[in-house]
Amino acid sequence: MNENGTAGGPARILVIGAHPDDCEVKVGGTACLWARAGHRVRFVSATDGGTGHHRIGGIELVRRRAAEAARAAEILGVESEILPIPNGGIVPSLEYRGMFIRMIRRFRPHLIVTHRPWDYHPDHRNTSLLVQDSAYLVTVPNNCPDTPALDDNPVIAYMADTFQKPCPFDPAIVIDVTAVMDTKLDALHAHVSQMYEWIPFNQGVEAEVPAGDAERRTWLAGRRSLFDEGLAERFRPRLVERYGPQRAADAKYAEAFEICEYGGRLDDRKRDWLFGGL
Repeated sequence: MNENGTAGGPARILVIGAHPDDCEVKVGGTACLWARAGHRVRFVSATDGGTGHHRIGGIELVRRRAAEAARAAEILGVESEILPIPNGGIVPSLEYRGMFIRMIRRFRPHLIVTHRPWDYHPDHRNTSLLVQDSAYLVTVPNNCPDTPALDDNPVIAYMADTFQKPCPFDPAIVIDVTAVMDTKLDALHAHVSQMYEWIPFNQGVEAEVPAGDAERRTWLAGRRSLFDEGLAERFRPRLVERYGPQRAADAKYAEAFEICEYGGRLDDRKRDWLFGGL
């Protein structure tokens, strides 16, 4: 296997979200399947999460969210990394582009997964732009010459969303994650500060959150499974193409990925290597 791009053997997959829980929310099921298949998966949070709460913040929240992300990664069987960029302060600057290029080169991924550049949250949008702006340049030695350049431009894929403008999400890959949905929810359950505190407060449903741990986990499943259930229904024909009619009919939950044209080419061989058997 070529160190960077030739299909075969364990792959290195880098999932870059804007915040410490984004990777789990959008890619947790597929990441678990990748890890079980023997691939190496690293979740990266582009920001430190330090403003994502209504009662605490600063270093206390940064440390708490890092611990939550580490626990979630352990549950999924993946690695966890958090970049030193302030939550709410990420922009597509030359400084941060250099940080992304170095981070990508150090891991030497075959596949990068990130947000689409159209999103309600500026951190999501700017994380996506930084990944796009790092594409190709990761192969140019005179850019960030202190870190060895890659031989090949990694494949880049986008996480699923429901935004329609300027263009709706159009997946090339749809993965049945029904068998690992409980594990994904266990990983989300580890993000207590987000799943049971900040997000319910922000959405006006804080009073609905149960007090007990088991009751919270049940409540979380009822809310957080809806997006993945919607993806399975939305892209049922793609599931039929991939798995056949019987398994597609039984697939209750799915995750999906659109290919970014700025990354390396996802030919049939790489598609089978990176997504086959899932």
